[in-house]
Amino acid sequence: MTEQINVPGQLIDSYMPANNAGDESDGVAIVSGGMDSITLVYYLIKVHKAQPHLLSFDYGQKHIKELQFALACAERLQLRWSLIDLSSVTDLISNSALTSKSSGEVGDTREIEVPEGHYAQDNMALTVVPNRNSMMLSVATAVAVNNKYKYVAAGMHAGDSYQYPKP
Repeated sequence: MTEQINVPGQLIDSYMPANNAGDESDGVAIVSGGMDSITLVYYLIKVHKAQPHLLSFDYGQKHIKELQFALACAERLQLRWSLIDLSSVTDLISNSALTSKSSGEVGDTREIEVPEGHYAQDNMALTVVPNRNSMMLSVATAVAVNNKYKYVAAGMHAGDSYQYPKP
C-alpha cells in the first residue's frame, strides 16, 4: 500500500497507521463517523481488546463530514481505515433525505431536506436509505472473509428499527 498523507479536512480513501508494519486487524467495524458507530469502535477496543479494520461507505450521502470523523477516529486510535465507494448507486436510492439531490433544472423537486433536531417517528422515515445497512454489511462480510477476520461489527441507530420492513 502506498503511504498517503492526510491533509486536515481532505478525505482520503484509506489509512494505515504508520506504526503498523503489518495489518494487525482482527475484524471489521462499519463506521459512519456518527455517534453510534464511533461508540461501537471504543466498545470493541475497551471491552473485547479488538483491533478492528474500520470501513466507511460513501453512498452519496449529504452528511459527508461524518466520513471525516470516521477517518479522524482511525487516526486517533491508530486503526486501519478504508472508504468504500458506493456512490454509483446514489441515483438509484435517492428517495431519502440523506441521498436526494436536485439537478438544478427548473421543475426538479427531488431535493428532500435533512430534518434538524431530535429524531422522531415523523421525520425519521425521511432519512431511511433503502437497503443501506444490507449493502454495507454485505461488503464488510466480504472484506472479513477475504482477510480471515473473526467478526463483523456494526452499530446502527436503535431508532431506525421501526422504519424498516417487518417479516
